[in-house]
Amino acid sequence: MTKSTPEKPIAPAGLMTAEPDRSDDSDASGMNPRDYVSSLGRGLEVLRAFNRTGRKMTLSQVAAETGHTRAGARRILLTLVHEGYAVADGKLFDLTPLVLELGHSVLSSKGVWEVAKPFIDHLSEDVRESVSAAVLDNFDVVYVSGAQYHRVISVGISVGSRFPAHCTANGRVLLAAQPKEKWPAMLRDIELTKLTEKTVVDRAAFKKVLEQVRDQGWSMVDQELEIGLMSISAPVRTKSGSLVGAINVGVPTLRMTPREMVAEVLPKLQTTVSNISKALIG
Repeated sequence: MTKSTPEKPIAPAGLMTAEPDRSDDSDASGMNPRDYVSSLGRGLEVLRAFNRTGRKMTLSQVAAETGHTRAGARRILLTLVHEGYAVADGKLFDLTPLVLELGHSVLSSKGVWEVAKPFIDHLSEDVRESVSAAVLDNFDVVYVSGAQYHRVISVGISVGSRFPAHCTANGRVLLAAQPKEKWPAMLRDIELTKLTEKTVVDRAAFKKVLEQVRDQGWSMVDQELEIGLMSISAPVRTKSGSLVGAINVGVPTLRMTPREMVAEVLPKLQTTVSNISKALIG
């Protein structure tokens, strides 16, 4: 039951980001247009294009995928080659492993997930289900670690996968943990896309869901991301209480009911995140 989703547009800014320098020239996102480096933006779009397609591309394909001119795409590709982030094989261009360095510090979260991995593996073996860890990126969750338990039907999410936060258990835990002063903008700007008939898309109802998650300290999502899949999540914090991410257990609905999920899986999940917190420095 591996979930694949098409690339989403970049979510509105405002969550887990530095406060922008506002001025009379700021646009709706709070950014002064004069501060935007368009050449860097075009270069990042080329990198995202390779991520979307997952294949080598010609100059024409890169230009078509990004909307850049051929000349502009060529300059960006040659710059990436010169800096070691891409290679040219005849007419085809591809990214190199050096690109991984760009996101390494974020995905590793300064060693948090290396510390957490043995606990994640143990939880997966204990509940005999797949376990995933994620961090919040605007209004999406990005998966940074996990353990897949192989059964006839299993839930598989690979590191680097991105899903909407509003309809995932990890996402709701991380959204609910945001400072209260960020809630009005968060609830206003988040896109509540309906992915199944069970997805909560009413903003007032979604606010109540987040309030419940915040108060109880965990979240369970029943078939709101994908029919036949439910998951339960709890936040991971340092000893000082700083939020570093969330961990969830995903289970096909044919194996367990929501009530059984709460009774049998939640206590083990909560023990796991508690043990991770005790093992973290800070």
